[in-house]
Amino acid sequence: MPPTSAAQPRPEHPRPSMVRRDWVNLNGTWEFEFDHGDSGLERGLRDRPLNATITVPFAPESELSGIGETDFVAAVWYRREVTIPAEWAGRRTLLHFGAVDHDATVWVDGEEVVRHRGGFTPFTADLGHRTGTVTVVVRARDDHRGPQARGKQSTRYDNYECLYTRTTGIWQTVWAEPVPDVSLGRPRLTPDVAGSTFHLEQPLRRSHTGSVGDRAGWTLSAQVRDGDGVVAEASVRADLDLSPRLTLPVPADRVRLWGPEDPHLYDVTVTLTDAAGEVVDTVETYAGLRSVSIDGKAVLLNGRPVFQRLVLDQGYYPDGLMTAPTDEALRRDIELSLAAGFNGARLHQKVFEERFLHHADRLGYLVWGEFGDWGAVEEGTSVRGEHQRPTPNFIAQWLEALERDYSHPSIVGWCGLNETRQELTDRGQVLDDVTRAMFLAAKAMDTSRPVLDASGYSHRVLESDVWDSHNYTQDPAKFAQEVGGLAQDRPHTNYGGHEPDYGREGVVWSLPYQGQPWFCSEFGGIWWRPDAAASNPDLDRSATSSWGYGEPPRTEEEFHHRFEGLTGALLNDPLMFGYCYTQLTDVFQEQNGVYSFDRSDKLDVARVRAAQTRPAAIEK
Repeated sequence: MPPTSAAQPRPEHPRPSMVRRDWVNLNGTWEFEFDHGDSGLERGLRDRPLNATITVPFAPESELSGIGETDFVAAVWYRREVTIPAEWAGRRTLLHFGAVDHDATVWVDGEEVVRHRGGFTPFTADLGHRTGTVTVVVRARDDHRGPQARGKQSTRYDNYECLYTRTTGIWQTVWAEPVPDVSLGRPRLTPDVAGSTFHLEQPLRRSHTGSVGDRAGWTLSAQVRDGDGVVAEASVRADLDLSPRLTLPVPADRVRLWGPEDPHLYDVTVTLTDAAGEVVDTVETYAGLRSVSIDGKAVLLNGRPVFQRLVLDQGYYPDGLMTAPTDEALRRDIELSLAAGFNGARLHQKVFEERFLHHADRLGYLVWGEFGDWGAVEEGTSVRGEHQRPTPNFIAQWLEALERDYSHPSIVGWCGLNETRQELTDRGQVLDDVTRAMFLAAKAMDTSRPVLDASGYSHRVLESDVWDSHNYTQDPAKFAQEVGGLAQDRPHTNYGGHEPDYGREGVVWSLPYQGQPWFCSEFGGIWWRPDAAASNPDLDRSATSSWGYGEPPRTEEEFHHRFEGLTGALLNDPLMFGYCYTQLTDVFQEQNGVYSFDRSDKLDVARVRAAQTRPAAIEK
């Protein structure tokens, strides 16, 4: 473990689900330069010192980067001298990037070592058997108004409505670690509650330029432990399969199921040894024994219905934008949500830092893994500029996110798309194809969790495991009437007519509902500004400084009455398996959070909690 200091930002290990002893955190001061015309390669920026500095891993638009420039920029450049520790000699150095938005190229000592497109997912450069000091240069291109997945990043100069300050370049931790020529890839741990077993699939990563021949006599071993010692261990030959598999049965007297009441985690060590019994590679990880299943319209956790009281969490921070200022800030957001009575979240419109999932695992917090592609539309559709055109990169990034997060027990479902807009009569096929491809990608990568084809609006996959809609009706009585059709298999569905800017009256967006479990995956969004309510109860919704859904309550009492009525309509439905309230915190001008943007209280949180924590009808 490398030494850390208070001066180094985000010093903690960024990949807690797969930890090796040796690693170096490369956050901190890097040389930096804007490249407004994306002409930097021609102008020699790769080969000379840059004209400014930046604090990595914070994007240049953020305050914490030390720059805070929020205008559009075509490309940015980074440069840093990195010393590879002498004790890493004989091993290959892997240079990891948690996320770089959007199109990144990395050079080391002038040689291109990796290129990656996609602003939400990690990538790695294999530097080989280098030693001493090397020069790392990164160029990140980011055309925010082009066809890329960008989540809620604004395509206008300013923030507006529910679109926020852009993120360009490096925004997650940069780090390095040494590995042997044959090394362990990311472990895939699947819990099997029915069999009281963990199934481990362990990819082996082999350098094609290394000197290692066959692996005859090599062994893969794994050990599972709890507070009382070894729970299970097993070994298998490592020279027959690209990804050897192990079964690790947990004795009945050592079984503790992971869940919100008891988020128990087992420690797991995976080891690769050679024919002489020498350790080649070892990693530390962990696992939770829990199951997700479906019974009629109920989604079960460990065989029983647990109503999913989710909150929409967009993961933005005033000073760090999409990057949390500290690891504690990630944990604190979960604690704030739990204090308000939620038991989980939709991690909305971004692939969250893996450290967030680590804290969710340890706190028993239920989350849905999502992707940042809000409002994808078919090419040629006339819509506002913030909507995104689906590209093959959507699918590539989604697969990378699924691979990264597969083993986290806190994830109880996947949803690759959000609020896609397409009529059933549209001739275009790209969005339909991407929707189905992202659904099938999730099902192929993970058979243990339910998959939703798209959250809200256009449902285009008949066999989607669950179904949903978004409903921001603010009158509790009207809301209850609109969402109350599950007993007749006629749940609320988003149609084109509900969004006059995007569809024609009466045009249907979705295929027929097939009776799946259903939840209201966005509702509420109550526009609440305590300062404005006190001074101006007739707040002008056109004001650029504030945005939310519906008419703002005139008093906090009116807010709670509305919140209790909306949540009550869903909690009281015996066929409803969950909901997702918009949202956890205010985000810039969008002022509909339970907490303020700085995470301070703006409501009676105890009353918000009381409205949610009574048993839901489906739990009785």
